[in-house]
Amino acid sequence: MTRALSLETIMKSSSFFQSVMVIVATLFLLWAALGCTSSTPSVDNDMTPVTISSKFSSQTNEFAFEFFKNLNNEAAQKNKNVFASPLSLHTALGMLLNGANGKTADEIQKTLKLSGTSLAEANKIYQKLMEEFPKADAKVTLGLANSVWYRNTFQPETDFLNTMKTWFKADVTSFTGSDAAPLNQWASDKTNGKIKKVLDTIDPQMVMFLMNALYFKGDWKYSFSEKLTSDYPFQLSNGESKNVKMMVLENTIRVGVRDTYFAYELPYGNGQYTMTVIVPISTNQVSDLINNFSATEWATLQSSMKDTPKAKIGLPKFTLEYEANLNNVLKTMGMPTAFIPNSADLTKISAKGGLNVGFVKQNTFVAVDEKGTEAAAVTTIGIELTSAGPSNYYYADRPFMFVISEKTSNTILFMGKMLEPSL
Repeated sequence: MTRALSLETIMKSSSFFQSVMVIVATLFLLWAALGCTSSTPSVDNDMTPVTISSKFSSQTNEFAFEFFKNLNNEAAQKNKNVFASPLSLHTALGMLLNGANGKTADEIQKTLKLSGTSLAEANKIYQKLMEEFPKADAKVTLGLANSVWYRNTFQPETDFLNTMKTWFKADVTSFTGSDAAPLNQWASDKTNGKIKKVLDTIDPQMVMFLMNALYFKGDWKYSFSEKLTSDYPFQLSNGESKNVKMMVLENTIRVGVRDTYFAYELPYGNGQYTMTVIVPISTNQVSDLINNFSATEWATLQSSMKDTPKAKIGLPKFTLEYEANLNNVLKTMGMPTAFIPNSADLTKISAKGGLNVGFVKQNTFVAVDEKGTEAAAVTTIGIELTSAGPSNYYYADRPFMFVISEKTSNTILFMGKMLEPSL
């Protein structure tokens, strides 16, 4: 029997804990717990605004929600927890865009939602993100890194490599044979050991890899007390429930209530980075939320959230490792040509041609506990030679969605779907 209650019913109930055995806390993109913050973080010596254009921010958010919707709709993901980094993927594809020409470049640019933004403008913003994100909040650790790996028998265009070094701050290294250990070590080093392996081996036709690594570690501005964490029923998608370790916090929290969901905001450090937990209400399901969410809805939610005194928040503890091949997702989003042998045009990487994208994959990690959140993502693009609750109670106690973002630039770093929390 489904025990989903509308938020209105929950608000009117005078004995919620007696009438429903199922309302407490969980979490949904990349990447928690809770605290209070104002809608616009104050700027002090420990906080540095990230100064990118609102146009680019809107474009990347549009990309983020479309990417996450398509990823979730992949048959293999429908009954799985999902955690991904739109920012890591966008940056890696931005590197690929610099190597593409013609129809291939047009498709990648449209998929990235960068129509109307020149490549030169985009490169400057990627550089700015590399430089400013790590300094945004002194109490949060944020690392962004890029790398280019090419086979020693393959000579990329010098202009392409210079672009990678200048605008993407990329490490450029050659490799030999099939040993993927150097690439895996780079991924591990850039994610504090959270993602140790992205490739088992390097296939002979692979001549180049473009890699982005994103690492995030932030303590909650207001941490959860371990003494208050206890077993609590979490409603599963099939109508059953399981006990999870539910963290609880009562404070002034930014909360937003929409027709189909409620959301609360959990700040890290000084408040410039936050996690937004988005929980469906009534008969709505988390997949409905993901399919209907957009950059416009995200903006509306942000403007509607208000400080709510003595809000009691519940969020499950969880740890998740995730890996996904993104070829089909990206084809669906509008860039099939890059993957087609003899059709892909990557002549800015090699004027000789004969290259296509073999795969795009992402490996991610997220851990959420009473202290804060640690999250990491590595996006790898392989390029190959063409061969032939009651009032003020907001518990994530059912499958939910979550987003980790930077406030001043309104940039989404991670997104997630939590169906069944586990440690």
